[in-house]
Amino acid sequence: MKKELAKAVLDAFSACPEFKEAAQSYLDSVGTEKEAEAWSALVAEAEADIIPIDGAIAFFKTDKAMAIFGEDVAKAKLAETEKNKANGEKYCGCPGCKAAKDIIEYK
Repeated sequence: MKKELAKAVLDAFSACPEFKEAAQSYLDSVGTEKEAEAWSALVAEAEADIIPIDGAIAFFKTDKAMAIFGEDVAKAKLAETEKNKANGEKYCGCPGCKAAKDIIEYK
């Protein structure tokens, strides 16, 4: 299961380079004496990188989000994120944050 979780990080377009590096380091360590240490590092990176839903909402309201996604997409992502919060979600729903959430829950 841990390998699948690490691979999800690598597949997530929104995962930051440090998170992807930690995932690759874990995968490279599987079956070695460094596996437990690499898993702990991946969990720590997941905990550092996951974005609380209020942070995601605030981001999608910024000019930076508009510049990155375009106004229509940023507004749509804002509406989706606000809906997710209303439904009880605690974290951003992007693939990187989803991968982080899955790792944190598995640990």
